Amino acid sequence: MHRLINSLVVVIVQIRETQLSQFMEAKMQEPQFTETKSPEATMAEINNQTGTITKLQPPAQSQEEWLKYGEQISGFLGTLPEYLGSFFNQYKQPLISLGLIVGAIVAVKVLLAVLDALNDIPLVAPTFELIGIGYSAWFVYRYLLKASTRQELTQEITTLKSQVVGKEVSE
Repeated sequence: MHRLINSLVVVIVQIRETQLSQFMEAKMQEPQFTETKSPEATMAEINNQTGTITKLQPPAQSQEEWLKYGEQISGFLGTLPEYLGSFFNQYKQPLISLGLIVGAIVAVKVLLAVLDALNDIPLVAPTFELIGIGYSAWFVYRYLLKASTRQELTQEITTLKSQVVGKEVSE
């Protein structure tokens, strides 16, 4: 990853140095006093025939520089998959863990947003409260009032523990 960043920095520095040197050369070559011409005289020199427009050609040096920059960029982009592949192979487990943590945070935020939106709808919040109170009362009646049903609940919890852990849990 550091080589990737270093390569980017080197390419950017080379581009900036080339641009700066071109700018300085252009400044040194400009005369201090220029002869001003009227727009009509300038147009007559550029367009010497009636009805035709002469295209100005860009300097050949800039095309060569663009080709050089293009080669540097294509070389960088050609090695990018190798850098990314080695980076992912080296940090596979932390990247997966980080992705799972970010995914869990996003899922919790979405769930809270949905619940908040449902809570803003009239009569939904009191309805959910009544459902919760009703389920709690049923659970107490079904599992907690009698000793035999409490033992049944304990056996179900033990079975669930053994299924999750994968081994027999001692009581």
